[in-house]
Amino acid sequence: MRKSRFSETQIISMIKEQEAGMPTAEVCRKHGLSPNTFYKFKSKYGGMNASDAVRLRTLEDENAKLKRLLADAMLDNTVLKDLLGKR
Repeated sequence: MRKSRFSETQIISMIKEQEAGMPTAEVCRKHGLSPNTFYKFKSKYGGMNASDAVRLRTLEDENAKLKRLLADAMLDNTVLKDLLGKR
């Protein structure tokens, strides 16, 4: 997945600007992003602080690591079953 050119703190500050009363079009023009991207960021990071965003990122990384471990374990299990079944 492509990494965003904005950090979580920048995204949260953009959302706070819009919530403070600045029009969405102005926020998008100021930071150089499309309204669709802004609303995607808002749906993911809306209502968060910077520390919450960091916590979310660490949890997502940990979740991805656990999914990889599970997939590897399932693959090993399948290989072992195939080896035992062929005897």
